[in-house]
Amino acid sequence: MTEKSEALVLLLEKRRFEHVRAMVAEMNAVDIAELLEDLDDGQLLLAYRLLPKEMAAEIFSYMAGDTQEKLLGVLTNQELAAVMDGLYLDDAADLLEEMPANVVKRLLQMTSPEDRRRLNQLLKYPDGSAGGVLTTEFVDLKAAMTVAEAFQYIRECGPDKETIYTCYVIDRNRRLEGVITVKELLLASGEQLVGDLMEEHVISAVTTDDQETVAQLFAKYDLMALPVVDSENRLVGIITVDDVVDILQQEATEDMEKMAAITPTEKPYWRVGVWETFKTRFPWLLLLMVSATFTGMIITSFEEALSASVALTAFIPMLMDTGGNTGSQASVTVVRGLALGDIRVRDILRVMFKELRVGVLCGVCLSAAMFAKILLIDRLLLGGPVTVMEAVVVCVTLLATIVCAKLVGCSLPLIAKKIGFDPAVMAGPFITTAVDAISLLVYFRMATVLLHLT
Repeated sequence: MTEKSEALVLLLEKRRFEHVRAMVAEMNAVDIAELLEDLDDGQLLLAYRLLPKEMAAEIFSYMAGDTQEKLLGVLTNQELAAVMDGLYLDDAADLLEEMPANVVKRLLQMTSPEDRRRLNQLLKYPDGSAGGVLTTEFVDLKAAMTVAEAFQYIRECGPDKETIYTCYVIDRNRRLEGVITVKELLLASGEQLVGDLMEEHVISAVTTDDQETVAQLFAKYDLMALPVVDSENRLVGIITVDDVVDILQQEATEDMEKMAAITPTEKPYWRVGVWETFKTRFPWLLLLMVSATFTGMIITSFEEALSASVALTAFIPMLMDTGGNTGSQASVTVVRGLALGDIRVRDILRVMFKELRVGVLCGVCLSAAMFAKILLIDRLLLGGPVTVMEAVVVCVTLLATIVCAKLVGCSLPLIAKKIGFDPAVMAGPFITTAVDAISLLVYFRMATVLLHLT
């Protein structure tokens, strides 16, 4: 508990409510939400009721899901109605998606029929699509408006909109015609028409577009807001830059979990129970464990060769680890390139050619370093039983393993993307397992041939 949290608890216990109001009046809404996270259930409800009414809904939107759920269980119907009325529609839709069915039913009863209809429309869009993250609270203008009329309209409807800086021009059928900023309106004379000032070539997304594609548009064109249209180019809503930050965080977390062989979850760490965590990890661990038995089968099939040259056994972990690390480097680079749009599936041959050259350079340098290490340290200093020919086998295998790992690591994510899988699934453990098997096969085959083992 932070120093401010302790001070807040003390004030609540002593019932110095005026001091509580004065304390939160000087704080940002995000900081207040974090402050309330440390309170127990009784103190949380009391502190929330002491918040300025004009800030309460905004602070509520920044709270963690479990804290929101606690509050929703004890707030009165009137207080719930105030919360729902104060939330932007996209935030309200996110809240409904996270809450249990009984809480959702109660919340919907607290909203107006019009808001309920709009919320239901937002909730119908596929999860992870542009439609699922848009907000319908934006400023729309008409091309026939003068600048003066546009400003009057913005003053009237602006307080309820998520952003007023970027305005969108639509026709009578709500088809998107153009975009204009408040800066452009301010610099124009009051008699000029919006239609003469607007930018007609509008960058937009379709409701069914993937949210990751939307984030790429923001990054590419340095946008603050992006209009979202339906299949008939009718303006449905907008996505703002704060939504994109959430998208990027969500997508990055999802990719990290997939690369670590964990089923993705949108819940924070402390909201995921032990059983649920087990279910997200165990199936992948089981699959990887079973697939890793292939390496055991390879070692078993070459038992006689190993018994004839026991010194080779000591280098197996080094070869497998180096191959796995090399493959992971290539796969993570390609997965990230795909996410940023730097790499496309059609670039697979170019990517493989580049990684082949990188693999050869890395392999030659690492093999030379390993050969020197074996001769100077293992043989001379430690007096190990490794022969020069065995050192050659290890180093040639290391070179081949690194080259193979680079090619496998860069190609599997691209192949996965081509057949419709998430490229992140092919990174990390899967590539490590594949490279382990390849490195062992190359190692033992090389040893059998060069050392004449049977």
